[in-house]
Amino acid sequence: MRLRYRYRLYPTPGQRIALAQAFGNARVVYNDAVRARQDAYWAGEKFPSSTVLQKRLITDAKKTPERAWLSRAQHSMLQQAIRDCDQAYRNFFDSLTGNRAGKRVGSPRFKSRKDNRQAIRFQPDGFGIRPTGKLRLSKVGDIKVAWSRDLPSAPSSVTIIKTADECYYCSFVVEVGDETLPPAIDEAGQDHELALDLGLSAFAVDQHGRVLDNPRFLRRAERKLKRLQRALSRKQRGSNNRRKARKKLARQHAKVADTRQDWLHQATTSIVQENQLIVLEDLAVSGLARTRLAKSVHDAAWGTFRRLLEEKAARYGRDLVVIDRWLPTSQTCSACGHVDGKKPRDVREWTCPCGAVHDRDRNAARNILAAGRAERQNACGPDVGPATRAAGDETGTHRSAA
Repeated sequence: MRLRYRYRLYPTPGQRIALAQAFGNARVVYNDAVRARQDAYWAGEKFPSSTVLQKRLITDAKKTPERAWLSRAQHSMLQQAIRDCDQAYRNFFDSLTGNRAGKRVGSPRFKSRKDNRQAIRFQPDGFGIRPTGKLRLSKVGDIKVAWSRDLPSAPSSVTIIKTADECYYCSFVVEVGDETLPPAIDEAGQDHELALDLGLSAFAVDQHGRVLDNPRFLRRAERKLKRLQRALSRKQRGSNNRRKARKKLARQHAKVADTRQDWLHQATTSIVQENQLIVLEDLAVSGLARTRLAKSVHDAAWGTFRRLLEEKAARYGRDLVVIDRWLPTSQTCSACGHVDGKKPRDVREWTCPCGAVHDRDRNAARNILAAGRAERQNACGPDVGPATRAAGDETGTHRSAA
């Protein structure tokens, strides 16, 4: 399995200038590749291959007065910029034909030196790690790295990133071995199971009624963000004071994002290590993000929470089941299966005709767990889902029309 390990970089003022030049060199080559693809499209010609573009936009361009300065840039970094453009077009076409999951990917656009995020990638011939712990980058120099943990293996590439708050990071791609954890079972030999009903008032409630509080990082920092945004809007465009105000605002946004990311990593790691089966509900996050609850939905970061759980479950050998979003988990009695109908959001407890009194979120988590158990067993053989009175055929088979 390949993973990314990211560390903070502390370049000197001279190295910052060299990195800015490297960002610019890669950006120009990438934009030239996009322009070449666009020209071929409008001319009705076949798209030039990555190899052809590397020769035309790098090797031949270095011999021209307009692009002679490319000869001072690291060669494999420029080649990687064209490969990135090629991958961007591949993602675009796969999205158009339905071969790529997720939201529709737009056509590659030109990069700007004013973009909030700048990045370049070096192959093994362009970087190395010194015995002193510094990162050697070709044409840049030895940069100080804040090593928070050791690399598990030799990196195959490194990406240098500059963020909006003018911080620098290096992201290594490394190979890791088998990290499967021992099975999470109780004293009776049963798997530890966890079902989570995600929400906004509480981030999640499990089948035992335990609550994971919603930290609301953006809401807590909103007052300071508004003050910094007002200060930025009052500065004259192009002035040094505006640049300083923009940097302060970017730092505060980065602090909110980093704090949220750290909390999500800690929460998901704890959940995956302690449970063998984890069940979630498939929430329509993109749809909820278009409602009046949009800011709270984005602040909760349900999508990132689910993605981290999926990645860590696969990494550590756990089972993650995501059930259908249309199951009426909040309307169904977990004791008798009676569907009691829709209820307003302010109804937190309700009584089933069978006499069971339910907490709304805990009851939903219990139903999510039951559906997750059925989904988990369905993936292994016959239909053993909730009582639908249907025949139990093997998964993937079809009964004859006769």
